[in-house]
Amino acid sequence: MSIGNLDILGIETSCDETAASIVRRHADGTGEILSDVVLSQLDLHAAFGGVVPELAARSHVTTLDRLVKQALEESNVSLGSIDAVAVTSGPGLIGGLMVGLMTAKAIAMAANKPFIGINHLEGHALTARLSHGVKFPYLLLLVSGGHTQIVLIKGINDYERWGTTIDDALGEAFDKTAKLLGLGYPGGPAVEQAALSGVAKRFRLPVPMRRDPRLDFSFSGLKTAVRQMAEDQAPLSPQTIADLCLAFQTSVTSSIDDRISMALERFTQRFGTESEPALVVAGGVAANKAIRATLETRAAKAGFRFIAPPLNLCTDNAAMIAWAGAERMAAGLPTDQLDLAPRSRWPLDGAAKAAIGHGKRGAKA
Repeated sequence: MSIGNLDILGIETSCDETAASIVRRHADGTGEILSDVVLSQLDLHAAFGGVVPELAARSHVTTLDRLVKQALEESNVSLGSIDAVAVTSGPGLIGGLMVGLMTAKAIAMAANKPFIGINHLEGHALTARLSHGVKFPYLLLLVSGGHTQIVLIKGINDYERWGTTIDDALGEAFDKTAKLLGLGYPGGPAVEQAALSGVAKRFRLPVPMRRDPRLDFSFSGLKTAVRQMAEDQAPLSPQTIADLCLAFQTSVTSSIDDRISMALERFTQRFGTESEPALVVAGGVAANKAIRATLETRAAKAGFRFIAPPLNLCTDNAAMIAWAGAERMAAGLPTDQLDLAPRSRWPLDGAAKAAIGHGKRGAKA
């Protein structure tokens, strides 16, 4: 059965960005972003050195309605003509998820439209199909403040996690390292900027998980090594801080290169050379130029197409949520009921074993 154009309203409130978007999925499977409105809360949380959940939720409450209205106006699509409302229902900060879910449910009920709860990670996983039309299967490296994973994307709602972090996510490791060295928040851009003036090889740090067959990541020990070096060099000069940042970024990049190299080998062994293999990177840490360059080089050596969506689609946004909703509708997957509950933990691959821990809220990774 052929599917015509689908216009989806997307809402994203899982962390510290409030976002709304209208995305059109054309009948031929291509996508078009009609509007994409994002309000960052960076200034709100910067003084605390990280996201404060209560402040984030309050900001979502006060701004989301306005952003939804703006997204509709900019797209020239009326609420009555949209085909569904898609919203992040997990994973994320529970307060923010509740705000987005309640708003999306109210809109869906008032406009009599289907309602779709989206896994935030699925939004990242499918973004490359919106921006580049990549075909299944492909390999995804998701690197963000909350997640670091290697995932095989086999199809809509068909994901196989090959590796994850066993402790800190990469974005979290950047933030903690920046805080340790007295740099600003968010830590990723601060460390990357400082590393530009660093002296190579002054400090040598370990490369976590090198050649470990599990394809997992670990950054907690690396962060500890930076702290020990910083204590040995105290008081820290600006040049020493830059040198430590470069050493940290070099170790991280080497670890990612090692993990991805093995993952590309596994992909090739499984699917051969008949497919059109692609390596996709997504998540806020994908903005790091050193990491991108390393991944691009590694993909080219392995005969893979390297795909990095535009930076505005790598960080949290509602266009990826709307697109995931459109992809699910086009695939004939069922929509959700209005009693859908938020999930602070929600693995993309439900069959994968928890690498960090499992509690009442479910697996963390």
